Amino acid sequence: MGSSCFARGNDENLEIIEQYIKENNLDTTVEITGSRCDNICTHGPNINIDGVQYYGVDKKKLMELLNE
Repeated sequence: MGSSCFARGNDENLEIIEQYIKENNLDTTVEITGSRCDNICTHGPNINIDGVQYYGVDKKKLMELLNE
């Protein structure tokens, strides 16, 4: 949710995630939470899924993660 990650593309990633959840009827099983700066801004956009941190998440990488 930090401004650096959003400037690097997490605003688009958030839209993709929300759409993916909606299209796959996962809204009752998936919780999206945001966090502020984790002091790893230069590696962004960053996404944490189930405690695993992913760096430099572009649309292609995000879709791979979501489908996994």
